[in-house]
Amino acid sequence: MSVQTTISPHNQQPLVSRTYPGQTDLDDTIKKAYVAQKSWRERPLKERVVIGRRFMEEFKKMSDEIPLELSLQMGRPVSQGPGEIRGFLERSEYMLSIAEASLADFPLKDTDKPGFRRFIRRVPLGVVLVIAPWNFPYLVSVNSVLPAIIAGNAVLFKPSPQTPLTAERFALALTRAGVPEDIIQVVHLTPSLTTYAIQHPLVNFVSFTGSVLGGRSVAESAATAKGFTGTALELGGKDPAYVRPDVDLKYTVAELVDGSFFNSGQSCCAVERIYVHEDIYDGFVSHFVGLTKAYKLGDPTSKDTNLGPVVSVASAERIRKQVADAVGAGAKPLIPESLFPVAQAGTAYVAPQVLVDVNHSMDVMMEETFGPVVGIQKVSSDEEAVKLMNDSPYGLTASIWTNAEANPESEQAFLRIADELETGTVFLNRCDYLDPALAWTGVKDSGRGVSLSKFGYDQLTRAKSVHMKIKTG
Repeated sequence: MSVQTTISPHNQQPLVSRTYPGQTDLDDTIKKAYVAQKSWRERPLKERVVIGRRFMEEFKKMSDEIPLELSLQMGRPVSQGPGEIRGFLERSEYMLSIAEASLADFPLKDTDKPGFRRFIRRVPLGVVLVIAPWNFPYLVSVNSVLPAIIAGNAVLFKPSPQTPLTAERFALALTRAGVPEDIIQVVHLTPSLTTYAIQHPLVNFVSFTGSVLGGRSVAESAATAKGFTGTALELGGKDPAYVRPDVDLKYTVAELVDGSFFNSGQSCCAVERIYVHEDIYDGFVSHFVGLTKAYKLGDPTSKDTNLGPVVSVASAERIRKQVADAVGAGAKPLIPESLFPVAQAGTAYVAPQVLVDVNHSMDVMMEETFGPVVGIQKVSSDEEAVKLMNDSPYGLTASIWTNAEANPESEQAFLRIADELETGTVFLNRCDYLDPALAWTGVKDSGRGVSLSKFGYDQLTRAKSVHMKIKTG
């Protein structure tokens, strides 16, 4: 049997290892989930929700240990770990609060004829394979794992090899709360075993969060399965921001700097390209550069660090190459790397960088960077900004920055622009955020499917129509 080993990004030392199962062992795991789900789906929904709330309490008991453990696995500064815990609990609470309404029978009483009763019931899919990412391993996986279980499914939970401990903690909290062990099983899998699980006849649905390349592989594996395996794909982004001339400059710059560099830019909805109206372009860039220079890049286990390494040396080299290629094509870097001496070739430390004189012939403005790099481009109008924002293979989120509070015309401009943008979510005066009450979805290469909100439950269940003829005489 082969072994996966997690390497800590900040010191390149082995942290934890896990042994991959054999195919027979994986078969047994899937069969256990299939059998257990038959009983779990019969448990009353109210009871499953109560267990879900106990799960939240069990997870809270672990909260002091999680930030450092996360930093060691994927490199985010330990000071930022509590934010992921808060978001995890917020999403859990919301999905539990809407479970009964979202999964209730939908009656057709107003249109029923005498002697008939009709309704639509949401029923669980069966066995759901959740393939989770490393960048926000708790925050993202909760979008699928908890609603799937509450809806009556069994879950096979495959974490990233970079963050194996997160899935194990998640599953432990669930079983301590009362979820049967075979309903939530953590599986550490090789790529070939992952394909085997996707194509397994007892696996009904796959929820994947990760790269476009990984999403295509999942979709192809599901498409060539003997059955018709459903998929949800939450993939990459090259999320744009447009700054109109009437903004609160200080507020806007601070928000966009954070939206660009939080978690070293390793977020699917991080801001990676900014379009600024020419009237305020120079002032915006100057202030943006000033705040960027104030970051402290270093050991993520130190409380003083607010910018950690990226996930791997390979990722760091890819990011550096994208920047170098842009500079070679005419882009101008505004952050001297000498300000961040820890950022050396051969390490996972990457200095934050702000690029101007960029254009859409450069990968840095078109392809996902997933690192602490942002390009800023000058525009002359709303129309130019919309054209550039839509000129992308991605469509996850976009943000518009304008003084809508003081100017009704600005709000109307935002709404007009929002209608024209090809994205799953459009923000006004905020970015890099996920509201659990709203459907999280993308278009183009950012994926397909929906998580969170009521529609997240729809994705993890199927409609079953019931048509009753009461009177037969």
